[in-house]
Amino acid sequence: MILNWINIFIYHIKNNKLFTALNILGLSIGIAALIFAILYWNDEHSYDKWNASNDKTFIVMNDLGEGNIMAANSAIPAPAIKSTTPYLENYCYFNTYYTKETIQYNGKIELVDKLFSAQKSFFSFFPFEFKYGDAKSALHDPQSIVFSEETAFRLFKNENPVGKQVKYADKLFVVRGVYRIPGKSVVMPNAVTNIIEEDLEHLKDHWGFNFGLILKLKKKNDAGLVIKSMEQLFIEKNYKRQARKEGMTLEAFIKKFGEPFKVKLLPFENSRLYKGNYPFPEGTGNLQFLQILMALSILILILSIVNYINLATANAIKRAKEVGIRKIIGATKLQIVFQFVFEAALITLFAILLALVIVEISLPFYNQFLNKELILAGSQFYLQLVLIFIVVIFVCGVFPAVYISNFAVLNVLKGNFSRSKSGIWIRNSMLVIQFSIAAFFIIGSFIVYQQVNFMVEKDLGFKGSQIMNIAFREQKGKGKFEQYKSIQQEIQKINGVEAVSAGAFSIGENEISRGGLFYNNKVTVIQQIGFDFGMLEMLGIKVIKGRSLTDKLASDTISNVLLNEVAAKTLQEKNPLDKIIGWNGEKYKVVGIVKNFHYSGLDNEINPMILFHINTQKWTQGNIEYVSVKLSPKDIQKTIASLKNFWSKKVDSEYPFEYNFVDKNFAKTYKKYEDQRNLFALLNVVVILIAVFGLFALASFSMERRFKEIAIRKTLGADTNILLKELSKQYVAFCIIGFLIGIIPAYILLKNWLEDFAFRIDIPILPFILAFVSLLFLTLAVVLAKAYQVTKVDILKYLKYE
Repeated sequence: MILNWINIFIYHIKNNKLFTALNILGLSIGIAALIFAILYWNDEHSYDKWNASNDKTFIVMNDLGEGNIMAANSAIPAPAIKSTTPYLENYCYFNTYYTKETIQYNGKIELVDKLFSAQKSFFSFFPFEFKYGDAKSALHDPQSIVFSEETAFRLFKNENPVGKQVKYADKLFVVRGVYRIPGKSVVMPNAVTNIIEEDLEHLKDHWGFNFGLILKLKKKNDAGLVIKSMEQLFIEKNYKRQARKEGMTLEAFIKKFGEPFKVKLLPFENSRLYKGNYPFPEGTGNLQFLQILMALSILILILSIVNYINLATANAIKRAKEVGIRKIIGATKLQIVFQFVFEAALITLFAILLALVIVEISLPFYNQFLNKELILAGSQFYLQLVLIFIVVIFVCGVFPAVYISNFAVLNVLKGNFSRSKSGIWIRNSMLVIQFSIAAFFIIGSFIVYQQVNFMVEKDLGFKGSQIMNIAFREQKGKGKFEQYKSIQQEIQKINGVEAVSAGAFSIGENEISRGGLFYNNKVTVIQQIGFDFGMLEMLGIKVIKGRSLTDKLASDTISNVLLNEVAAKTLQEKNPLDKIIGWNGEKYKVVGIVKNFHYSGLDNEINPMILFHINTQKWTQGNIEYVSVKLSPKDIQKTIASLKNFWSKKVDSEYPFEYNFVDKNFAKTYKKYEDQRNLFALLNVVVILIAVFGLFALASFSMERRFKEIAIRKTLGADTNILLKELSKQYVAFCIIGFLIGIIPAYILLKNWLEDFAFRIDIPILPFILAFVSLLFLTLAVVLAKAYQVTKVDILKYLKYE
C-alpha cells in the first residue's frame, strides 16, 4: 500500500511540477524562518541553565522611586548585610563591570579583557569547573587570581600555573586556579580576582550604590523577609544616623528628604531576559527583539501553511475522480486521509531538509546580524524540529485530506464537483489571510523604518562626529587627573588636534553615576556629570541660561554647578539661576542651565543632570576613563596616526591605543532598533515572496480551469481588456478585504512597540497608504500577467471537441 501511495505521489509531482515546487519552497522558507528564531530563542534561554542553585538565588535591586529608576547596585555595605544572615545561606558582592588590563608573567605581557572582581563566595554562585586548583579556596585573599582555561593557556601554555606569580595593575598576584565555564552565563570572565575586598573595607560605612550583590536564601519563600530586613537595616543604620546629624527626628528627615528606597529581589533564574538596569557585565538579552522575532517567524510559518492548504485544496479538484474511483473499489475514508497525510509528510520532509540547507548557508550572516555564534545542533533543537515536523504535517495534511475524503462520489463522477462552492470559499478565505499577513508586514516595515530614521536624524543636543575618546588608565605613582593634565598639554601640540578635555562620563554608555539633589524639602535623583573645562564646548552642549564654568573663577571648581533643563524644572523656580541646592552633603550655587542632551539612548527619558568641574568632587577624578580629543576634519587618519605614535611612546607603551568616536558610540544605543528595522525589512521580503508564490499558483490554477470559458467568450467577440478585468477583479477585492483586516493588528501592535521609546513618532497615515498601494500593485502585477497569458489561448485547442 505504501509503495502504491509513493507511485501515485511521484505521478502527481510529475504532472504538477510548478505547484509542488512552490509548495515545498514556500514551506521551506517558513520553516527556515522559524528555525532561525528557535536557535536565537534557545541561546538566550540557555544562560545559566547549567547552574543548579538558581532557584534560591536572587539579585538585589533598589527602586529609587524617581521615574521608576531601578538601581542594580546594593546600597548596604558588606558589614551590615551580615545582620540578615538568619535568612541567608550565602552572599557575594561583586563589581558590576569588566575591566581590561595587561598581565605580565616571566617578561611576557598579555592584554586580557573581561577581568572581574568578586568576593571569595563567587564560585559558590557560579560553580565553574576547575581544571587546576579548588573553587573553595581560589579567592581566599585579595592577592589571589584565577584564570579561564583559554587565558591560562595564553600565559602559561600547558603548565599548571597554580602557585605562580603574575603582575596585574602594578601588583603581584598568586594564581590559585584555572576554570572552564560549562555553558552560557551572565558572568563569563577571563580572570577573577578578590581585590573588591579592599574596596569593601574602604567603603564599609558608605551607604551608596557601589557594588552588585547576589544572595542565596535558605528558603526561597523567605524573599519577603529579606526585603523587609534590608529596608529596616537601611533606615536604622543610615537614615536615623543622618537624621541625628541634621538634628531632626526620623519622621521629619523622611518628610524633608523623601522615603528611603524600596529593595527588590530579582530571581536569578531567567534574569538574563530582565528588561532594565542589570548588574552582571554580560548584560541582558533583548527580550522585546526576541519576542518580535519569534512572533513574526510563527506568522511567516502560518502564511506558508495557509499557502500550502490553499494550493492543496485547489489541486484537490484534479484528484476528485481519483478519490471517487478509489471509494467505489472499496477504499475507506480513513485510508484516503492516511494517503494524503502521507503525501503531506513527504512534502514537509523535503521542505524541512531544504529549510536546513537554507539555514546552514545563511547562518554566518545571521550570527553576524545578532552578534552570536549559533549552530545547528543540540538535543533540544532536534526535538523542536521533530515537533515542527509533526505540527506542519497535522495542519497541512489532515485538513486537506479530510476535505478531499469527503468528496461526494456521485457528484464527482458526474463532473459536477468543479462547480462546488465549498472548496472555493476555503481558498478565498485563505487568500484573504495571506493578504492580511502581508499587509501587516508591509505596514510594520514602513513604521519601524520611520522610527529608526527619526532616531538617527534627531538633534541629540551634542555633536560628536569629530571627537574621539582615547582609553586612559592610571599610571603607577601618578594621580589620574594630574596625569591627564600633562597629557593634555602634549596632545594639544599635535597637528590636527583642535581641543583636548576629559570627563568622568561617556555618552552612549549605560553606566550612570547618580546622587541626590535637595531643594525646598524635596529630593531628586540626579545624574552626576563631572568634566574638565572645555568639554561642554567641545561637545557643542549649549548653555541656554546663565553661563558655563570657566577656569577664570576659582569658585567654578569649588561650589558652582550647572543643571540641565530637566533638573532645573524640578526646582520649580521661574529663575533657577543663583539658587543654592544641596548635593552630596554640601551646598552649591547654580550658575547656568544647559540645553537637554541625550546620554544613553532615545528609548530613555533624559535624566535630571548636575554638571560640575572634576575638582568639585574629587572622587570623580578616578573615574576619568577617556581623554577626549576633537580632531580637525582634514587628514583625520594622519592625526590619529600621530596620536597613536605619541600615546605608545609617551603615555602607555604596555596598553594598546584604543579609541572610539562619540557619535559612533552613541549610535550603539539604537543599533538594536536598527536590527529590528533590518529584520522587519528582511521578513517583509520573505512574506511578500511567499504571498506572491501562493497568489501566482492559485491564480494560475483558477484561470487554467476557465480555459474553455475564455475560449467561448473570445469566439463571441469578448475584448481582451474586458477578460482581464473579469479575471482579476475578485483578487483585487480579496486584496482590499485582507488589507482592511491586517491594518487593525498592525496599528495596535506597532503602537505598543512605539510606547517603549521616550522619543518617538506618531503613527502616520502614509505607511498605510503605501502598504495598500504596494499590495495592490503586487496583486495586479501577478494576476494580470497570468490573466494576459490565459487570454492568449488557442481557441481551436479547447473548442474542437465541443
